[in-house]
Amino acid sequence: MQAYYIIGLMSGTSLDGIDLCYAQFYNNGTESYALLHGKTIEYTSEFQKQLRKANQCSALELMQLDADLGIFFGEQIKLFIKENNIQQIDAIASHGHTIFHSPQHHLSTQIGSPAQIYAITGIKTIADFRSIDVALGGQGAPLVPIGDQQLFSNYSSCLNLGGIANISFDQQQKRIAYDICMCNMALNYLALKLGHSYDKNGNIASSGQINLKLLEDLNQFHYFSSEPPKSLGREQFDDWYLPLLENSSISVPDMMATTVEHIGMQIGKNIPKGNCLLTGGGVFNTSLINALKKHTQSTLEIPNNNLIEYKEALVFAYLGMLRLTNRKNTLSSVTGARRDSIGGCLYG
Repeated sequence: MQAYYIIGLMSGTSLDGIDLCYAQFYNNGTESYALLHGKTIEYTSEFQKQLRKANQCSALELMQLDADLGIFFGEQIKLFIKENNIQQIDAIASHGHTIFHSPQHHLSTQIGSPAQIYAITGIKTIADFRSIDVALGGQGAPLVPIGDQQLFSNYSSCLNLGGIANISFDQQQKRIAYDICMCNMALNYLALKLGHSYDKNGNIASSGQINLKLLEDLNQFHYFSSEPPKSLGREQFDDWYLPLLENSSISVPDMMATTVEHIGMQIGKNIPKGNCLLTGGGVFNTSLINALKKHTQSTLEIPNNNLIEYKEALVFAYLGMLRLTNRKNTLSSVTGARRDSIGGCLYG
């Protein structure tokens, strides 16, 4: 039985840091995996500041940040390998960090130079998973659904509560997936106003009151009435959510409680019946989970902490394995592209 050993790297829109995982993939009649090691590395405050403003950089500044982030990724992967005494690695699969996501303008840009990762680690590195799908007319996102379909087929749907909340499920024998709404990107932004990097256990939200006017405004985003395939990025947060939050005169706890209720309502409208696998940092937000339970009839299943924290990195490792073996890893039924494709550029 052929097995592949891949390191997956994910840097999400919530700007918490990077998730690394070391996984084994094999096929014993069905696609199977073993998540062997995982680690989260927080970004320094300086990196967070740079990444938050990267979409406003000059071309030279962005290229420098791309190189610097790639060096950081490479050094952290090298340390991760040493800490866990990892001996066998077929490839590194890096999502990178998204700076621009504008498929309607034919682009989705991730930084964190894979050339630097390869130069530092000496290990084959796969990156730039989204570009070919965008070139084929797709959204370039979400990419995780093929992993949901193949590795987590015992669930009716898979919901990720990351910087952006996204969902995937089978419909009429095709995998469907899309971004639902902002999630930790909005909640972390509000937490920063009170000097916190995130709302631990949802304590800030639970101390606030829902403001019906802000809730109504948040729920009117035109994106919610559009049909998939569709995806969100920081651009939509800056253009839509940010002005509503900045122009509101209510307290931060009230904004937090209202945003949590908004997220719960939007997700509740989009979860199909059955059992739903919940992963991503938002799973640890008790207020958010309570809002989801209030707005859905589906069975919400929360797995072990390793899978909660590292599922996205695990699936990108899986996408890397598919790229390495020249198999499709991007579904046109999800992205709206003209055809399925094999995404990812190989270095090394």
